[in-house]
Amino acid sequence: MRRGLDETALDAYRVGQGAAVRVWTQIACSLTDDTDDLRELLDVSLRSISAFVDDTVAAIAARMRVERGELTRGTHAERREVVALLLDGAPIARQRAQARLSYALDPTHTAAVVWTDDPDADLHQLDRAADALAAAAGGTPPLSVLASAATRWVWVHGRPDTDRVRAALAGLPAVRVALGPAGPGIDGFRRGHLDALATQRMLAGLSSARRLTSYDEVELVALLTQDPEHADRFVTRVLGDLAAAPAETTEAVRVFLAERCNASRAAERLFVHRNTLLRRLARADRLLPLPLASRPLDVAAALEVLHWRERD
Repeated sequence: MRRGLDETALDAYRVGQGAAVRVWTQIACSLTDDTDDLRELLDVSLRSISAFVDDTVAAIAARMRVERGELTRGTHAERREVVALLLDGAPIARQRAQARLSYALDPTHTAAVVWTDDPDADLHQLDRAADALAAAAGGTPPLSVLASAATRWVWVHGRPDTDRVRAALAGLPAVRVALGPAGPGIDGFRRGHLDALATQRMLAGLSSARRLTSYDEVELVALLTQDPEHADRFVTRVLGDLAAAPAETTEAVRVFLAERCNASRAAERLFVHRNTLLRRLARADRLLPLPLASRPLDVAAALEVLHWRERD
């Protein structure tokens, strides 16, 4: 139902039943020449097949009707409607919104977008990821809204422990999570969601394979990549041949700049000898259009964009 299917999808069970009956009849006829035995065997087995398929189709159809009701007039639709009003800044009473969402709006929230790019993924993994976010933030039940078949908008009270979330995602291989910054009240509810969406869009635009990303990590990159074509030109112009250099070289420069050009700290962070780092920096300087020392801020920004693009 969440993928837009309806009861016509259940026709597949009847097609399968017909194929199974034909194969089983051929097998049964090869087992005996006694017509009485064959008649009894086919009678019992075909009634069993028919009963199984009838019961299965009836149960699934009933579940589909329940799901359709929830999507069109039940909890999913109600939550989505209230959340839309809150995100749009509409004048809805806080108490009324909290009652309809079963979620307190006064505390500090962390918003998340939980989604999958895998068309064959088990979508229940998205709901388990929402529960994992809540557990990592202290255990208060999350607010989860069905944004699409493959996407959930999630809010939890507090700030999730990212190490715990990352550990949980290891058992949910199809799921990706973008986290917004924590913030209190309705404004934090709204702003965190918008920033989580911006993080998801940035990852999609850069074809990044990151499983868990927070807005705090990528705020600068998100701003730089709002216009992807302009961002590509910026990276090419600033980095030149360094943009195509091995990851160990570009990462050496990125960490060196992040450590305020302190070679010893950068080498320790990269787990390499200081001389190794210096050799990589010298190689990078030869690849850059201009020396690193002449425009370190531009190089640092361009390398951040490169760091988040197409790398896991």
